Amino acid sequence: MRYLLFFGFTLVFSAFTACTPGGGKEKLPIIGRQEVVTKTVNGQEVQDTVYHTIADFSFVNQDSATVTHETFAGKIYVADFFFTTCPSICPIMKTQMLRVYQRFEGNPNVMFLSHTVDPEIDTVPVLRNEANGMGISSDRWHLVTGDRRKIYDHGQSSYMVTSMEDKTAPGGVLHSGKFILVDKERRIRGTYNGTETESVDDLIRDMKILLAEYETE
Repeated sequence: MRYLLFFGFTLVFSAFTACTPGGGKEKLPIIGRQEVVTKTVNGQEVQDTVYHTIADFSFVNQDSATVTHETFAGKIYVADFFFTTCPSICPIMKTQMLRVYQRFEGNPNVMFLSHTVDPEIDTVPVLRNEANGMGISSDRWHLVTGDRRKIYDHGQSSYMVTSMEDKTAPGGVLHSGKFILVDKERRIRGTYNGTETESVDDLIRDMKILLAEYETE
């Protein structure tokens, strides 16, 4: 079983994705808050489910380019939170994310988005050096910086992960080690422990399932 922790509530679902009725292909769950709304279609009232989505955003990447939600339109992407001077989990997360990046190299439908949680240190030149050191392309993997509070608020409200300043934490910042898989509709389809190989293996598998889901539409 896979366990997800969001704001103190644990969601549990099978590690195997469900099949569609009639034996169709596997589909990933849609994670987060949802609301059933009533709307009028062709003069008749029908119910529809509205899912939690990633809010609009605007940050700056390693090339000094503005990166927004529109940058990822029509793509699936993996998001995370890090800082370059992190002495604990970030080096492991970087290694694991690079593994995912390389696995989907050449696939134009997959992108990556990493938010620094220490923007005072992680300026554009610092992020550029980080990107160069990893050998990543800015058209596929954006390392973004911006206002600290906006990054923290966006992480909590959109991706449901928490970051905060904590002088007792390694590097002075406490942040999530999660990788978050987002679909083309900006919905969260899975979260994974970015420090565990087995969990990142699950991410790679789920990305394949999600891409296949769009191929059949």
